[in-house]
Amino acid sequence: MDLEQIWHQFINQLLSNEEINQASVKKFSGIPFIYIHYHSPDNEEQLLFFIIKKAASHSMRGKQLHCETIFVRQEEHLYVFRHRFYVPQKKMFCCGNLCPDCILFRS
Repeated sequence: MDLEQIWHQFINQLLSNEEINQASVKKFSGIPFIYIHYHSPDNEEQLLFFIIKKAASHSMRGKQLHCETIFVRQEEHLYVFRHRFYVPQKKMFCCGNLCPDCILFRS
């Protein structure tokens, strides 16, 4: 699976929002961080989280991926998040909690 294509779709989806002026990804020590210049009349951080989740779900559609977004810092209109896409690991044993991805349900 090519994550570069997914990152490209994700950034393009973020930039399609009129409240986001600029968005970029930078990797430090292998950990991707997204830098977003966000101008909103409300200036709500929760709304920005919703925009990020919506863009991530759009770029992950049809693929077995998950994402994780963690707020790092804010400077005026610049928001920094640690964001990563990852492939879920398959369970190798039954824990007894009747999880939806339990190996007992595999055919």
